[in-house]
Amino acid sequence: MAMKPKSDYSIQTVSNALRMLESFYKSDELGVSELSRRLRLHKNNVFRLLATLEEHGYIEQSLETDRYRLGTRCLELSQSFARGNALLQRAHPILNELALKSGETTHLAVLRDQEAVHLDGVQPERMLLTGLRVGDRLPINCTALGKVLVSCSGEATREGFVASMTPGVFLNARTENTIVDIDKLLEEFDRVAEQGFALDLEECETGMCCAAAPVYDASGKLAGAISISGPASRLSRETLQSESSRWAVSAAEQLSLELGHRL
Repeated sequence: MAMKPKSDYSIQTVSNALRMLESFYKSDELGVSELSRRLRLHKNNVFRLLATLEEHGYIEQSLETDRYRLGTRCLELSQSFARGNALLQRAHPILNELALKSGETTHLAVLRDQEAVHLDGVQPERMLLTGLRVGDRLPINCTALGKVLVSCSGEATREGFVASMTPGVFLNARTENTIVDIDKLLEEFDRVAEQGFALDLEECETGMCCAAAPVYDASGKLAGAISISGPASRLSRETLQSESSRWAVSAAEQLSLELGHRL
C-alpha cells in the first residue's frame, strides 16, 4: 500500500502559525495589517494566531509601538537546537581556531531551500573585518559557501538546484562579478567539485572575498561547509588560492573527521 506524502497530513492552522513566525526573519516588528497582507489571511485570523503565539511566548507586543516581534521562547528553542546539534557543537572550536589562524571571519553554513544558511560564525580581534552573518540566508550562485554546498552534495542536489531555476531567466546579480548565467554556474560547480573548495571574488559583496570547503559526516554525506571571508584588500585571488583555501580545507577536514568521516 502506497504511503501518503507527508504534505497530506499537514494542518493548515499550524502552517499559518509557522509562516507567521517566518515573516519576522528580516523584520524586527510587524503590525497586524502588514502580516495580513504578507500571509494573505483575514485580520481576524491574524489576531487569533498572534494571541495564541503570544500566550506561549513565541510572539510579544511592543508597548511603545503596539506592533509585534518574536518572543523569548524562540531564543530558548534556538539555544536548545545549538546544544543538541553535533555539527554546531563540534564546529565552533574549529571556527574559532580558524579565525585566529587566518585573522579573518569564519562561518559554518548548510544548504536549505536552495540557499546557504549561516549557522555559526567567529570574528577575530581586528579592526577591519567582514561582518558575522549568523542566521542569514544567501544565494548559491554568488557565495563560496553556496557553491560548495551544491557542488559537493552530489548530482541529485545539483539537478534539483538547476530544476528550481526558471528556464531562460538569469540569476540575480549582487555585484558586477556575480555569475548570472546558469551554464557558467554549472561550469563553476564542476570546477569546485574537482578542486574541493570554492572562491567568492567580490561576487556577493563588493570589497569582500571568501574561500569555502565542504564538511562530510560519517556516511560520506555533505554536512555543511566552512568558510574564511575578509576584505578584498587582504584576500586577493592569489592569497585565497594559496593560503585561505588551504586553511579552509584543513579545518573542514578536521570537522569531518570529528563527525566520523574517513578521508
